Amino acid sequence: MIAIKRLSSRDADFARELDALRAFDRAQDAAVDQAVAAILADVRERGDPAVLDYTRRFDRVAARSLAELELSRAALEGALEALAETQRTALEAAAQRIEAYHRRQTLASWHYEETEGALAGTLLGQKVTPLDRVGLYVPGGKAAYPSSVLMNAIPAKVAGVGELVMTVPTPDGEKNSLVLAAAAIAGVDRVFCIGGAQAIGGLAYGTRTLPRVDKIVGPGNAYVAAAKRRVFGVVGIDMIAGPSEILVICDGAADPDWVAMDLFSQAEHDELAQAILLCPDAAHVERVAASLDRLLPAMPRREIIRAALENRGALIAVRDLDEACEIANRIAPEHLELSLADAERWVDRIRHAGAIFIGPYASESLGDYCAGPNHVLPTSGSARFSSPLGVYDFQKRSSLIRVSRQGAATLGRIASILATGEGLPAHARSAEYRMNPESAGR
Repeated sequence: MIAIKRLSSRDADFARELDALRAFDRAQDAAVDQAVAAILADVRERGDPAVLDYTRRFDRVAARSLAELELSRAALEGALEALAETQRTALEAAAQRIEAYHRRQTLASWHYEETEGALAGTLLGQKVTPLDRVGLYVPGGKAAYPSSVLMNAIPAKVAGVGELVMTVPTPDGEKNSLVLAAAAIAGVDRVFCIGGAQAIGGLAYGTRTLPRVDKIVGPGNAYVAAAKRRVFGVVGIDMIAGPSEILVICDGAADPDWVAMDLFSQAEHDELAQAILLCPDAAHVERVAASLDRLLPAMPRREIIRAALENRGALIAVRDLDEACEIANRIAPEHLELSLADAERWVDRIRHAGAIFIGPYASESLGDYCAGPNHVLPTSGSARFSSPLGVYDFQKRSSLIRVSRQGAATLGRIASILATGEGLPAHARSAEYRMNPESAGR
């Protein structure tokens, strides 16, 4: 049997138990952070030779130059051509849906002009421009995620990013054909077979061969996460993601096998993943528990699933669905499934979630691959203040301000008063010059 925690919202210490269950230390292990700091400093200092040294050391791939580790467009297209027809069709269908969804997210420049009174002729607005160059990190080795290539690259391309540079480690020289095919479909411009903190450093600082990027996106291990945290400010990053999470709210009518498998779908990521069920029907909670025990032995990743469920999973009995929604908002999960017969009526009750899956047929796994919305989502409660990756993450906004001569006189008086109050006389004088340009400099 799976020793998954059983909690009840009626318990006096439920809030404390829930906080303990949710607790996740985002602080990196000191040894990891120290190693990453040294790698980044070396890459910044030595460039290509440092990246080559770490690639040889960690991935057991020797090359005389980084140019040897760059894949041609022909190699990407070749990987796509070599795929089984079913795989290619699935990748292309997912890409089409992801693109169609993200095209609805594009931001547009706008402005307005004041036409009356002293401020007539003043123009204010916002100019939206894409980032020039973005780096996409893709995990390699045992973990290979072509879906992450599509989810990160397609919004960047829709946004109009000038160049998309992908890095992917290839331990022992082994390349994943699905990842390379996904890069071809998504229109990635350049691909380098490097990984780890050295890849993050190369993208952030630039080397003779690796171009410096404006932002780095994509998942990675603890070393990659630590490296992204350290280079933030030199470049932008998407987010520092924690372990994957799923929260399922069900009403007692959902098929317990479906619920159990949905909990498994996140638990199988790794031992720190979190899977939680909220249900007001105590008998149904027991049916789900029975399904977990019965289905687990057939799962290829059963040991990882068991560890995740026993480490950070829970089956929680709640008073009613209103309380379930309150608890869900407190947790602010990455993935929230409303596995309810009348799921639509509860959507407005949810304020904090990375993605909301409405109804019993909307499994989280569909969102991971092909529904359309992005699967790069805020974790560890950060859905309270952040959003899924999207086109807007690859665009930036510049304010537009044009002031007419008469407008400068009106606005100048306001600015001068406020600047003087703040003790910034040069600000005040700069505004005052425009109020009476004939006397400026006298």
